[in-house]
Amino acid sequence: MCSSKQMKMHHHRSSTAMEDWREDAISRGSLKPVDLNTGSNGWAAPPGDLFSVRGPNYSTKKGKTPAGEWLLDPAGVDWIRSNGKLENLLARRDNRVMNALRESKKSTQETFIIAVNLQIPGREHHSVVFYFSSKEGEPIGSNPLLHKFINGSDEYRNSRFKIVNKIVKGPRILKTAVGRYSACLLGKAVKCCYHRGADYLEIDVDIGSSTVASAILRLALGCVKAVTVDLGFLVEGQTEEELPEKLFGAVRICQMEMSSAKFVDVAAPSSVTSNKVFPVNSDKH
Repeated sequence: MCSSKQMKMHHHRSSTAMEDWREDAISRGSLKPVDLNTGSNGWAAPPGDLFSVRGPNYSTKKGKTPAGEWLLDPAGVDWIRSNGKLENLLARRDNRVMNALRESKKSTQETFIIAVNLQIPGREHHSVVFYFSSKEGEPIGSNPLLHKFINGSDEYRNSRFKIVNKIVKGPRILKTAVGRYSACLLGKAVKCCYHRGADYLEIDVDIGSSTVASAILRLALGCVKAVTVDLGFLVEGQTEEELPEKLFGAVRICQMEMSSAKFVDVAAPSSVTSNKVFPVNSDKH
């Protein structure tokens, strides 16, 4: 597991101590944090500069640039299996991340969570869920493009939700299939469902909705213990005013083991949050 010094460096957080709730959320995740370079069966937080995104002159010269610091902080990763497709996890009464946030005396009304739930089909359903939280002292609405994405329509979100990935370690056939550096508008490539609560946005990504994505996934799962991959999530910048692009979060998945997934029953306890859409600056937030 990462030392506190490594966690500080890799998570790009300020010099103040990590919020207690987020430290708890990270430590209790079913997939544990590991060393960025040597870890296995866990996750780490890769520096943003490992990712190449659209730069300030992309509109005219198609130039790309290192992504730099993320907009949000990491808040843990879950690797889970279930007897059905898991959706809207942040609304479940048993969601540990939302419970940690709401039970913390140090949390504020300004704290906002974005979760990306990659749904993996199969005889037994799996999900790998990445949690990110707004930074202490930086309201989620401080980035106009991310603010618009959070509060936009599903059509707008689908046109902007983007992933950039890099196979750090893995068989050549997988690197060829995925590409060492690859960018994709997930909302256009696969079915995405968006769940907006008062203090969260969850994005459920149905990998099984795309034949191509499913084929690549099956290839990856066949050698998952030998694969390390960097995944970066962002809102695509399409106009000069929206550039350069910024990651809202990123994760390195390090040689994950299928057997380490924690079981979660698809029959959710009564939800505690509403699906009603709240503006970021709402009194409810």
